[in-house]
Amino acid sequence: MDKVGCAGILVADTFCGPLTALPREGQLLAVDDMPSAAGGCAANVALDLAKQGVAADVVGCVGDDASAAVITAELEKSGVGCSQVARVAGRPTSKTVILLVEGQDRRYVHAFGANAAFTASHIDRDWVAGLRALYLGGLFLMPSFALREFLDLLKFCRARGVATVVDVVIPQNARNLAELSTLLPFIDYFLPNDDEARLLTGCDDPADQARALVKAGAGTAIVTCGRNGCVAATGAICLRADVYPMPVADPSGAGDAFDAGILTGLVRGWDLRRSLRYAAALGASAVRAVGTTRGVFTAAEAEAFLAAHELSVGESAA
Repeated sequence: MDKVGCAGILVADTFCGPLTALPREGQLLAVDDMPSAAGGCAANVALDLAKQGVAADVVGCVGDDASAAVITAELEKSGVGCSQVARVAGRPTSKTVILLVEGQDRRYVHAFGANAAFTASHIDRDWVAGLRALYLGGLFLMPSFALREFLDLLKFCRARGVATVVDVVIPQNARNLAELSTLLPFIDYFLPNDDEARLLTGCDDPADQARALVKAGAGTAIVTCGRNGCVAATGAICLRADVYPMPVADPSGAGDAFDAGILTGLVRGWDLRRSLRYAAALGASAVRAVGTTRGVFTAAEAEAFLAAHELSVGESAA
């Protein structure tokens, strides 16, 4: 069985809303529920893959506290392997409170917690050798995750035929392509959004961004552009894909669902156009419900949706 390893950020999320407005100072605002769920790039992608019938394991760090069980219990209930999740003594599990106000963008209150301890050494080589693909979410956001150690891991994956898929989260201190130059030749799929790709490449147009990342070594670069779809470059080909319109309850997790779609296509051997359509469908489905994974299509739902809805995927002009 093909298995995907999902490495990176693990978070216990709590969702508040949708609210008509934030409470005034000193006001108590009653809500029907404030659900908690597994979140963070690694958990979201693994849970979304499980919905596609793709076997997935997670590797990351949680604290030695009760909140760790919020993450591991949901993962295990969904059939996601948690044997590689490390408990870090003396640190809390990462937590995020997401405030959803109608007509406004999300607000976050976040405790970074045990994610600060995650390093490439937490990713066991024997485990990696048995994978079809290794996904890393949150590159550049994890302070202990050394690029030199990650490069060694990427080289190990290349030598063992394990495909690599990397997504980034770039904090306010700008990064540039020089920091990625040694990594990109060993990354099969690189998945920034257009703001992140602008910081990395200095290019404004997403097609130029994707081409620059491929020129720097990435096997395939896919730049997501929110409501404007995405641009994917590989070799001499550059494709633009639209988005599927969907009523939005909560946009949290849409990017991770898109990544899960790309990984699904990789595991199933699809061409890039088919993978982009599937990824767009999963990304759109994520916004249907409050939470990062609750609204994401199952494989059967995704195939039915794709059969009923067209999506333009065409070559981008040079």
